[in-house]
Amino acid sequence: MSKKTGFYPDWFHEEAPAKSWRSIFKWGGATEFKAPSRKMYTLMKDVFEMTDDDFKEKIELGLDPVEYDLPPKLAPEHVAAFRDMLGSENISQDNYDRLSVAYGKTMVDLMRLRKKIVENLPDIVLYPRNREDVIHIVKYVCEHKIPLYVYGGGSSVTRGVEPIKGGVSLDMRRNFNKVIKFSENNQTITVQAGMSGPRLEEVLGNAVKELGASRAYTCGHFPQSFEYSSVGGWAVTRGAGQNSTYYGKIEDLVIQQEYITPTGIVESDPFPHNATGPSIDDIMMGSEGAFGVLTHVTLRVFKHMPENRKRFSFVFKDWKSGVAACKEVMQGEFGFPSIFRLSDPEETQVGFKLYGIPDFLENGLEALGYKDGERCLLLGFSEGEKDFAKNVHKKIKKICKKHGALYITGYACAKWEPGRFRDPYLREDMGDYGLMLDTLECSVNWDNFMEVYENVRPICKSRKHTICMTHMSHFYPQGVNLYFIFEAKMNDLQEYLEYQGQIMDAIQKYGAAMSHHHGIGKMTAPWLEAQIGTRQMEIYRTLKNHFDPDNLMNPGGTLGLDLAPEQRRNNI
Repeated sequence: MSKKTGFYPDWFHEEAPAKSWRSIFKWGGATEFKAPSRKMYTLMKDVFEMTDDDFKEKIELGLDPVEYDLPPKLAPEHVAAFRDMLGSENISQDNYDRLSVAYGKTMVDLMRLRKKIVENLPDIVLYPRNREDVIHIVKYVCEHKIPLYVYGGGSSVTRGVEPIKGGVSLDMRRNFNKVIKFSENNQTITVQAGMSGPRLEEVLGNAVKELGASRAYTCGHFPQSFEYSSVGGWAVTRGAGQNSTYYGKIEDLVIQQEYITPTGIVESDPFPHNATGPSIDDIMMGSEGAFGVLTHVTLRVFKHMPENRKRFSFVFKDWKSGVAACKEVMQGEFGFPSIFRLSDPEETQVGFKLYGIPDFLENGLEALGYKDGERCLLLGFSEGEKDFAKNVHKKIKKICKKHGALYITGYACAKWEPGRFRDPYLREDMGDYGLMLDTLECSVNWDNFMEVYENVRPICKSRKHTICMTHMSHFYPQGVNLYFIFEAKMNDLQEYLEYQGQIMDAIQKYGAAMSHHHGIGKMTAPWLEAQIGTRQMEIYRTLKNHFDPDNLMNPGGTLGLDLAPEQRRNNI
């Protein structure tokens, strides 16, 4: 190791052993990793008051095989029935398989897995092959009162897939991932709910060869979890992709869905819009498996024209001027950018280190009055038809300069873009040294944006040794998504749960929506009724009782539907 570079941790960048704990809690590809940069490592030591010695010994790596003593409780006759229904190759009661679909990717899940805390397991994992399998499974579990859960990509950060009541978990990844129909005339594609984001984009990008189309297409839905999330997961959580400012959230992309519910099959109509009563699509999207199992979904698609992208990066002298510029862009009525992301001063500071912004650029900004700790980075790109993308770029540039921003070309965006799905990989490297990295997000109007930001962020920073990065990443003329990323020297599960709860208390107290795109699951459920109101919650419960009167579909707190009053936060 050279004296010039100094000490740098020996991050664990090896493929996790097969059937190990780490192979479950690791994010993404088995041989893909992302460590903090050297600059980021130096910042972490400063903020966390750690030394190089603290990074010489790793903890709780989870390299040993998964072992626990919690046998399945499902009666043998039910196991035999599922074997007859699906074939022995499409059912499993293996301990590893059961645990692999029990948790998602929230920090609570990762901490429990590192500490080998096993709870809330399914009794059996089923791998349906088609909608007929799902129909038969739902019918059977309803007849025999067996709880049912659905596992798509496994990227839930709300404990959405956790089988609190045991029973059956449907793993949609193995078989339930095919294209059902493509209509170039309508610009729509219909796919099974288990299709992954990358596979969907692969099919659309190769539409000429794979679908017999005249050109390439894109869905335009690219969440942070894109590489390891499923189309069905996007729909049932009302998700959003990083390009949603242009393409829209999933509810703007969904044309039609089919759900298998305990009381029958529910299929919405195939029209882009209509006036035939309340929308079935809107009722079912966001239901998070509490009403039934999503089998397939029809999505809008768009012409894929990456050659027309116009990247931009700006640095503002402060947060307020950046916010003002973004609001003016969104209310300018000249069209919306695709990627649009404004980082607050702390995220800008961390981002410069994380993405390797060179010293000469930082020093030049300082000399021009764009001071470290105050400046804010805006990055993004416009896309679509060539003249449209060019005009949006030109208008954004004019507005940002009006608000005192320095245009630094598309450089920062180009540095960020190639790795924009890779930040979650940091969690493993940080967790190996007892450090926590997690996120919470909320939806706000322009009216209450600054109040939420100025009051929630101090709660995120209330623990000693904490970094809190905040940005706006999904924009509308009427408001924005506010996204908090917090890193801390924290490895105690109970301490983390208390900390997380305090942040969500603050989000609710200052009038934001509890989620913009992560969904509610079982984690955020205690806050839901106080946010939407008791009368509105009664509508959810009425729908639940209609579709699933025996509470067999994703029971145990999903959407707060079966929480006892004392479990509800800020009960009203």
